[in-house]
Amino acid sequence: MRATATTLPERDSPVIAAKDVSLVFGTADGPVQALRDVTLSVGAGEFVSFIGPSGCGKTTFLRCVAALETPTSGTLTVNGMDPDAARRARAYGYVFQAAGLYPWRTIEGNVRLPLEIMNYPKAEQAERVARVLEMVELSGFARKYPWQLSGGMQQRASIARALAFDAPILLMDEPFGALDEIVRDRLNEELLRLWARTGKTTLFVTHSIPEAVYLSTRIVVMSPRPGRITDIIESPLPRERPLEIRDTPEFLAIAHRVREGLRAGHVEV
Repeated sequence: MRATATTLPERDSPVIAAKDVSLVFGTADGPVQALRDVTLSVGAGEFVSFIGPSGCGKTTFLRCVAALETPTSGTLTVNGMDPDAARRARAYGYVFQAAGLYPWRTIEGNVRLPLEIMNYPKAEQAERVARVLEMVELSGFARKYPWQLSGGMQQRASIARALAFDAPILLMDEPFGALDEIVRDRLNEELLRLWARTGKTTLFVTHSIPEAVYLSTRIVVMSPRPGRITDIIESPLPRERPLEIRDTPEFLAIAHRVREGLRAGHVEV
């Protein structure tokens, strides 16, 4: 049965809870509604992907969770707090579309930056940087500069930076969208292993149906603006997912449902 924006399964003690969240931007041409009545509950340790056409509010919702935007109506909590309090409590790490590494800092210097801002002791900074670089397989590149690394390696460094202070939530805004398919496949595999290892609650924005299906425990399908949830798909796939799983009937059936949800969103507008 297809879930709607107001009939979603409840999560016990949700990490992220949105109820009737709407957001309207004021522009020179008049108000623009980016989100309308978004209701969603995300439990601890889930990997939830958001997919929909450009401008449908996927990134806007992620930014609301991160307290970078403020909903104009509805309620939104992160770890039981309002998003701004969660930000101050360092509840999440954020990985943007571009790696955003400082070119004058080494890779270890970039990863260390949030730890410096948070005044971690130097010995703990070094230990944390070494640990997360090992997790993303960049231990041998700590002294390199961003311009000496490929785009995929720079994104892995960006993920390491978001993991450095060990926040329980990871927010990822289409981090692999600019990479070629071969690199993207490898990073999808690495991200899935990283998620299994850390157990972090992950919200992931993508335009790729195969990527959403491969990575997620649930897939949130959104309509064109104003962004609404048209379907939420619970994945029956096992947590151990080799890339070859994308050729199985189960995978293709989920991908088909995502595609149908995207089409339905266009029809309903």
